[in-house]
Amino acid sequence: MTAPLLTSDKVLTEFAVEVGESGPIAIEGGRTRWTRGGTLAKGTRVLKAPSGVVDFQPDEMIVIVRAGTTVSELDEALAAQGQRSALPNRGGTVGGALAVGENDVAVLGKGMVRTSLLEVRYVSGEGKLIRGGGPTVKNVTGFDIPRIMVGSLGTLGCIAEVILRTNPIPAVSQWYEASGVDPFDIRDVILRPGAILWNGSTTYVLLEGHAVDVADQLHDLSHLGRFLESEGPPELPQHRWSLAPSDLRTLNRFDMGLFVASIGVGVVYAEKPQPRRDVSDAVRQVSERLKTNFDPTARLNPGRCAWRV
Repeated sequence: MTAPLLTSDKVLTEFAVEVGESGPIAIEGGRTRWTRGGTLAKGTRVLKAPSGVVDFQPDEMIVIVRAGTTVSELDEALAAQGQRSALPNRGGTVGGALAVGENDVAVLGKGMVRTSLLEVRYVSGEGKLIRGGGPTVKNVTGFDIPRIMVGSLGTLGCIAEVILRTNPIPAVSQWYEASGVDPFDIRDVILRPGAILWNGSTTYVLLEGHAVDVADQLHDLSHLGRFLESEGPPELPQHRWSLAPSDLRTLNRFDMGLFVASIGVGVVYAEKPQPRRDVSDAVRQVSERLKTNFDPTARLNPGRCAWRV
């Protein structure tokens, strides 16, 4: 669902005026993934999105937050009420995290970024404020704007404000590690681990919940091997590969160097970058149609392309 956003919120209307309706434009956050998808074209005007937590409704488990807010600031506001979001905290902003679309390493427990975004308020290529999605959208037709915006690298709209789904912070959240354990067996033993990581020799698992639940899960894991408390996940290599979850069983056929695989997710953090894959004509055509539809003059984040990532 998309609709022009009629609002008296001066922060949003002034941001729309600042973006304007002509000339190349880009929105910067913490620049933690600034070169993802290509290099920004020279001469592009760079702005910052508005910031601040607008409204937090713990009982409804939703938060309205502006895109320029750092994820650290959002985490602090949510934690005061015992909740968290799915956004990873890598030193950037809410809008940046959504634009890049990378999930937290504990995605199995925290949920996916793409499904946590309920509503997005953004400035279009024509300089208009647009609202897409909603916290209780039913019988929606047309584009699923929130999901399209996640991972778009800001090429479809300048994100100004969003509504995110939140979830409770578990009473206990503890990492464990074991050597010689098949990481793929853990999903058959534990209903919902927060994360399962594997570097080829050591398996790491994040157990979350009430203390008694974590104790029961740890007891169940003892049948697979000896799991010891860990200070946290292993250090993650700098490059991120996206693979089919089934490919993680045969990682030795890939030239990636040292790696940490997120089991059940299909993400691998590797020492070497992932070779660029050919994009099918169908994917390219759909992506180009979306770009034309949302940004007909190609003024948003010129030089970057989400489908080439």
